[in-house]
Amino acid sequence: MSLEVITFGCRLNAVDGETIRAHARGRDDLVVVNACAVTAEASRQARQAVRRAARARPQAEIVVTGCGAQIEPAAFAAMPEVSRVVGADLKLRPETWTAAPGRPRVEVGDVFEAQPPGPPPADAAIVTPRAFVAVQTGCDHRCTFCVIPFGRGASRSTPAELVVAEVRRVLDRGAKEAVLTGVDLTAWGLDLGHGERLGDLVRAVLKAVPELPRLRLSSLDAVEVDDALLAAFADEERLAPHLHLSLQSGDDMILKRMKRRHSRADAVRFCEAVRRARPDVAFGCDVIAGFPTETDAMFENTRAALEECGVAYAHVFPFSARPDTPAARMPQMPAEVVKARAAALRRTGEHLLARHLDRHVGRSLHVLSEGRGLARAADFSLVRLRHDAPRGAALDVRVAGHDGRALVAA
Repeated sequence: MSLEVITFGCRLNAVDGETIRAHARGRDDLVVVNACAVTAEASRQARQAVRRAARARPQAEIVVTGCGAQIEPAAFAAMPEVSRVVGADLKLRPETWTAAPGRPRVEVGDVFEAQPPGPPPADAAIVTPRAFVAVQTGCDHRCTFCVIPFGRGASRSTPAELVVAEVRRVLDRGAKEAVLTGVDLTAWGLDLGHGERLGDLVRAVLKAVPELPRLRLSSLDAVEVDDALLAAFADEERLAPHLHLSLQSGDDMILKRMKRRHSRADAVRFCEAVRRARPDVAFGCDVIAGFPTETDAMFENTRAALEECGVAYAHVFPFSARPDTPAARMPQMPAEVVKARAAALRRTGEHLLARHLDRHVGRSLHVLSEGRGLARAADFSLVRLRHDAPRGAALDVRVAGHDGRALVAA
């Protein structure tokens, strides 16, 4: 049986997973579980994957890495199925994945001493047609619900010249779109000492790689967006009109208890400013339902904020207390309340998505095929094609209608 890398979690973890796969190529006796730790459910899924792998491949070495391994090394080391636990600073080093008897069973160091990661290997696989390009990792903030800084360490940026080189690499490997991604994307550049910010990086990539059809940004923190990035949205047509915001709540008291750095009004003003700069923009957001101490009125403020910001894609997370976080020590909401509020937010999200899709009916759109009869518009709208097209094919379609989740091409 071949090498197996099982990755959970964010886009950054997906990039890391392909780096691990490239470094471990030829290790047919190896299963790597690249674990996420953002929620209790993510940890549970990683443990399930370990047990399934052990049943399916009893002779394989099973290694757990990723944020889950860095944050909960003892829990994974206690599993009899696990051969090794590898922390965040070691997982991207090629020597970690060579077969070498006698390695320590647990190799987890101080993540806050980790060096900036290097570029992926030249032969690392990518997702096509929309490839992720890691430009930043770690986080210097301490939101009360979040453990990710303890899984990835301090904020570290990839220099612009390496980002440009990676964008060229993914294009050479068949990508038609590059997605700049990171843990705290809008913190890019702060640690480099050059005075450059994310807007400068966007300009540099688009200038240096004129053959790139489309550049997209992953999740970002609106309060950290710089003027250069707003200007780029206004006049860079190849920068996708789509932003995914780390909103989390629409109530000011809950935002303070989360230790977020924006207010509800900040979020609304930001969306209005971007919409003035780029009227065709579509917003996604992450939002947490049932945060500790959330009253019915506070919850309603969050639901209404999705409407006021004009969100098209709402990603709803029921609150999940993570060990040793301040939010875990706050008065918790009953589980049934958290579940009901998450369901209500998802219903609001469905309504907002349908409203967004309504605006496209009758229009012509330039889309990028993802295969299996599906495509994506520049604003991330999903489009169902009448006929399948090869992955990466650029198509012009007219929108006949939608089914509540995706546009339907005529």
